[in-house]
Amino acid sequence: MKAIIFDAPGDADVLRYADAPDPEPGDGELLVRVRASAVNRADILQRRGGYAPPPGASPILGLELAGEVVQPAGAWQAGDRVMAVVTGGGYAELAAVPAGMAIRIPEQFSFAEAAAIPEAFLTAYLNLFTLGRLQTGETALIHAGASGVGTAAIQLARAAGARVFATAGAENKLALCRELGAELAINYKTEQFAEQVMAATGGAGANVVLDFVGAPYWAGNMAALALGGRLMLIGFLGGSQGQLDLGALMGKSLTVASTTLRRTPLAQKVALTEAFSAFALDRFVSGELRPVIDRTFPMAQAADAHRYVESNANAGKVVLLGE
Repeated sequence: MKAIIFDAPGDADVLRYADAPDPEPGDGELLVRVRASAVNRADILQRRGGYAPPPGASPILGLELAGEVVQPAGAWQAGDRVMAVVTGGGYAELAAVPAGMAIRIPEQFSFAEAAAIPEAFLTAYLNLFTLGRLQTGETALIHAGASGVGTAAIQLARAAGARVFATAGAENKLALCRELGAELAINYKTEQFAEQVMAATGGAGANVVLDFVGAPYWAGNMAALALGGRLMLIGFLGGSQGQLDLGALMGKSLTVASTTLRRTPLAQKVALTEAFSAFALDRFVSGELRPVIDRTFPMAQAADAHRYVESNANAGKVVLLGE
């Protein structure tokens, strides 16, 4: 098969479209012909040498995919259209997928649209609801609201009946956040997000904060959180080290949690997939939820797609189309 591979860590130029061994599905795994994948920040970190795949995972980049079942397993049949989160291997013509991780693609969605769903929406669902315990009527603050996970999180929180605030750094991205359901869109370049959150909530604060930025936002997140609030850390694009004031945590009885979906045990990911599917699939069909795609690239141009994501220009997902 063809796949995007690289021999040593580096910038986007190390990526090349070349021959690679076909995957060999294990017990309970599907073999899927990949029609589309998508670029995630984790792919860029792995390409740079900073995010090694877990033991047993494919070394090929790509944490999500959409395609057709070639070799079935479980209740799936050959030809079924599926989308899934994988631990690796999405940037290829073929990929092995645990049967319990596969999600049936709604009929109205193209493979490109389906590929923009799994990683973003499952990550958002896990952090907002499974770990963050977001409830109807509570307030969620979503940082990087125009990112893939951000656009998913805004929609999911809104669908659950929460108030949704989001941050972004450009007017087109702020407009997208509002379009997706953010009641308040905050320009982090010109506004103090904690002040805006406290003003909008009458001083109560946000119950859940979803943060991709890390250390630079720590103090602001502490200030923006409500009593008993939950800070969900899913990235540290701005850096991972800084000063820590434990008094802010204890003073508000805050909870801080972090997770990476890729390293979550399979049984937990299958349970997450089932819970997400029950919540979201009908909402995708009705149009209440939708994937947000900034642009697509041919799979062979993955290097260009990486450069584009690294420029931080995208609003929504960047999708790679198979041949």
